[in-house]
Amino acid sequence: MAQAGLHALVGAATRKVTPRREWLMLGIILGSLFPDLDNYAVAVATLARWDTHGLHRTFTHSLFAIVVVLAVFSIIAKVSKRPRWATLGLGLGIGIGLHIALDLLLWFNGVELLWPLGGWVNLWENANPPTWFTKFLEPAEFLFFALFLAWLAQAARSHKTNTPFLKPLRLWTIAMSVLLLIFTPLAYLMDKGFQTVYGAFYLGALTAVFLITIRMRQTLEMCG
Repeated sequence: MAQAGLHALVGAATRKVTPRREWLMLGIILGSLFPDLDNYAVAVATLARWDTHGLHRTFTHSLFAIVVVLAVFSIIAKVSKRPRWATLGLGLGIGIGLHIALDLLLWFNGVELLWPLGGWVNLWENANPPTWFTKFLEPAEFLFFALFLAWLAQAARSHKTNTPFLKPLRLWTIAMSVLLLIFTPLAYLMDKGFQTVYGAFYLGALTAVFLITIRMRQTLEMCG
């Protein structure tokens, strides 16, 4: 995967061409983050000592996921008679699509685009990036989380929205920056056990950013 925070920033960049519709921009950014939640499945399988094969960059990174999301939220909208749920589903579908496209362009392991029918696509199959670069990609997750949260704060100040949450948002941004500073040297110095420690903090950070995005939906409504 390209960094989840980078996915969120790309989703946010679509505001320049996205019509202002209730929950659309919220859906796009949440959809941009959503596919990497499959890391929870990997974490559970790892702790349970199950086979992790087929859990990452498969079902959440597929065209099937987009179709299911669109269908589910369309049904919710019809049952609840609230069109914004369909708009949220559309945004989620767009965000997932953007995530898949970015992973295909910027990540070296590809995605199973046509899951569950197979269809593994890797545009970088013959690429061999240097070790120092691949090691930095993991702590760089926190760099892009911090940049995305900093953008949210700037947007909130600009639109004068979510004002009470600006201080906690600043603290979260600082926390992501601290994690970047901690895990960057550890990625090069620590071999055994690094993935376990890093993975726990990464999942916590990803979850926090996902929930913060929902908390900042008023700001995102103004950006759309």
